[in-house]
Amino acid sequence: MATTAMPTREDFAALLDRALGASDSFEGRVVKGRVTAIENDLVVIDVGLKSEGRVPLKEFTPPGGEPQVAVGDEVDVYVDRIENAMGEAILSRDRARREAAWDKLERQFEAGERVEGTIFGRVKGGFTVDLGGVVAFLPGSQVDIRPVRDVGPLMGMTQPFQILKMDRKRGNVVVSRRVILEESRAEARTGLIQSLSEGQILDGVVKNITDYGAFVDLGGIDGLLHVTDISYKRIQHPSEVIAIGDQVRVQIIRINRETQRISLGMKQLESDPWEGAEAKYPVGAKLKGRVTNITEYGAFIELEPGIEGLVHVSEMSWTKKNVHPGKIVSTSQEVDVMVLEVDADKRRISLGIKQATRNPWEKFAEDHPVGTLVEGEVKNATEFGLFLGLDGEVDGMVHVSDIAWGVTGDAALALYRKGDRVTARVLEVDVERERISLGIKQATEGGAREPKKNEVVTVVVREVKDGGLEVQLGENGPHGFIKRADLSRDRDEQRPDRYQVGQKFDAMVVGFERGKRPLLSVKALQIAEEKQQVAQYGSSDSGASLGDILGAALNRAKDKA
Repeated sequence: MATTAMPTREDFAALLDRALGASDSFEGRVVKGRVTAIENDLVVIDVGLKSEGRVPLKEFTPPGGEPQVAVGDEVDVYVDRIENAMGEAILSRDRARREAAWDKLERQFEAGERVEGTIFGRVKGGFTVDLGGVVAFLPGSQVDIRPVRDVGPLMGMTQPFQILKMDRKRGNVVVSRRVILEESRAEARTGLIQSLSEGQILDGVVKNITDYGAFVDLGGIDGLLHVTDISYKRIQHPSEVIAIGDQVRVQIIRINRETQRISLGMKQLESDPWEGAEAKYPVGAKLKGRVTNITEYGAFIELEPGIEGLVHVSEMSWTKKNVHPGKIVSTSQEVDVMVLEVDADKRRISLGIKQATRNPWEKFAEDHPVGTLVEGEVKNATEFGLFLGLDGEVDGMVHVSDIAWGVTGDAALALYRKGDRVTARVLEVDVERERISLGIKQATEGGAREPKKNEVVTVVVREVKDGGLEVQLGENGPHGFIKRADLSRDRDEQRPDRYQVGQKFDAMVVGFERGKRPLLSVKALQIAEEKQQVAQYGSSDSGASLGDILGAALNRAKDKA
């Protein structure tokens, strides 16, 4: 009987190499093994090598759970080394799970599929997620659609995630829970928005408030309630009317199904206060209102909740010109206004504050007729006169020629300074042009009398010009002017150089310039005297010639002289 030779060690090694491959290829692979024992915190696993390997029990324990392994179970393990210095195989259950999980994750990532995972820890900038053996990073911004303050309820719960990026070599995986929620919400929004229509009235809950409005949850989809659609009355911020968590009734104003945006309104459910506004606020009516807003161009006045009118800066005050409206009225102040114009279609009402009070120039004209004396303070001086502040917040102007007798120009302006109290006489009041003309010299007692038209006066030459003579009536009277053509009836004698400064002669007042300066004429005086002589010494039947009459008159004048 033939005998079978016992296999040598070399033979056994060759058989093992054929069964599992060379030892170099065996290491670094995931193989199946059987649990032979559980000793303390170690699991003993036989993978068919010369010796068994030991794996920590915690590698079979899921986060927050109990160990899931028993003697006799067949498990996948990763062979790190065939044997160590003790002759034992170096195995890893976690590494095996990770390798398997990486293979599965790569397939799911390439297919764009969702993965299941569990949030189990917090790290800087986010959280850690267990994806069946692979630890992924969940950024804080990807936890939810809106910032989440407490992530406690999400910890330890298996839920879907979307892989944003992964790098197997570096062991990096980034996932997102927000993408899943946004996709779910988009599906729900698409279905819900198809069931909505413009004009529909719904109940919702205020979820968020911004400066420009509030977002209202309509049961799975949000709509924007703009601040201008909350109320007909002016509000500065939505929080003045609503708060987060309030249940509100709104009407759908507009729906954009492409962008899935919904515009909501609350005031549309109220009665429109502008209906019948023209009848309630007729032009010319005087009303009371409250200042709600002040701008550079005017102030808005609330007449009733939902109806405001604008007072333009030009309609705020009779006397305060070119000032900011904030210096005339203040917010929340109650003021009297007059309706100037109503445009209900454009929802505009023009108001006036100054029209609700009496025109101060009309009142001044009634209280101070021409010729009366008034007292005022010098507020300003210009090259053409002084401005006096008068009662009723109106100003009057004293022309430079009406400041003092016998003094004009800079010399007259130098007599008074800003802040001086002076007495003046009212010369003219123009209500339409809002002007008051005053005269200081006319109010001076003992001053020279104001000349009248056609009056003959004695003048003194003050300056000789090519166009005529600058003269003064008497020693302290007003200054006047005699044009060249008015120096004589005879053209040969109409020469200003015939006169000298200081020379005195008579002339007739023939008119006044705009500044009340008298205009005089020697020519007019000669003509008037001639007519007087004819009337006194000649007649139609006397037979005397004009030369005889004038000759006799001149002879008598010489005799008297």
